[in-house]
Amino acid sequence: MSLKFLAICDGKFGPISSKTANGAIRFTPERVAAVLDTQCTAKTAHDVLGYGGDIPVVHSFADGVAAGANALLIGIAPTGGQLPQTWRGWIREAIQSRMEIWSGLHFFIGDDPEFAALAAQFGTTIRDLRKPPADLVVSTGRVREVKSTVILTVGSDCNMGKMTSQLELRAILKRRGASVAFAGTGQTGILIEGWGIAVDAVIADFIGGAAERLTMDAAKAADIVLVEGQGSIIHPSYSGVTYGLIHGTLPHAFVLCHQPSRKTIDHNDWVPLPPLKELVRLHEESVRYLRPAPVIGICLNTFDLSEQAARDAIKAAEDETGLPATDPVRFSGDYVADAIQRFHATRPR
Repeated sequence: MSLKFLAICDGKFGPISSKTANGAIRFTPERVAAVLDTQCTAKTAHDVLGYGGDIPVVHSFADGVAAGANALLIGIAPTGGQLPQTWRGWIREAIQSRMEIWSGLHFFIGDDPEFAALAAQFGTTIRDLRKPPADLVVSTGRVREVKSTVILTVGSDCNMGKMTSQLELRAILKRRGASVAFAGTGQTGILIEGWGIAVDAVIADFIGGAAERLTMDAAKAADIVLVEGQGSIIHPSYSGVTYGLIHGTLPHAFVLCHQPSRKTIDHNDWVPLPPLKELVRLHEESVRYLRPAPVIGICLNTFDLSEQAARDAIKAAEDETGLPATDPVRFSGDYVADAIQRFHATRPR
């Protein structure tokens, strides 16, 4: 039986606040039966996100089941990754209905005594997507042995579209016949792709090792490896995971993601976002002594701009950096995909 999720986003369903549900709706809409948000007045996912077609927004668990759901997805990725206490009743109801539970929270549902006991009683599977493998080791630079070209997305801030950009670029490259793989490093990427390691749940010493393992595994069957980025090197809370990814994957090149309308780090207004040209320099410096890696393209998130303002932002990014820029969701990602293929074909081996 194929999975059909009821994505719980109560009070949080929106373009930014329901990252996990949004990823599932964008990239695997056939697996989403409905979105549960008792406070949302919209009728469909498309009304809220601008995509998702007629996936309904429902106001009760029963309505979600009636829409065809046979599994429950925690659809948000909040700061700290904790489970809203008011959602426990829906999880209990889902377990008792023998629905699989899928969660990307830092709070592991399968480790909760009440939920674990209920799951054992009703024969329900709980999948905690953020739970890392137990056998991780530190990184050693072994990724230098792979012949594949490794491209890592990085961002000026969190929640800029690093995963979405890589998946859009992967789709373009696959249509062109390129041998390409996506390595998921967060709960939503793992949900979409079916494998990966959520590096922000890994003990700090082993983040690089997790990134190294992911990269080498993806490279076994692909000439180009697109690694999902996390955090930002200038984020006061999440820079550690970003540096772990950079030094663990040792990318050959970066794609830089940015939201033009955002002027400071989200929830940290005291940290202004540097100009794109400075961000390019900072990222290239972050890895230069281990393996020089240029920024080869810019992916912008312009969802909150008018079409003309978005096109102006793209041109401004190109003028400032001298690099190809686009919004790969709103417009075409071909310019940046072109840059990846040119780089792959010409980089020193």
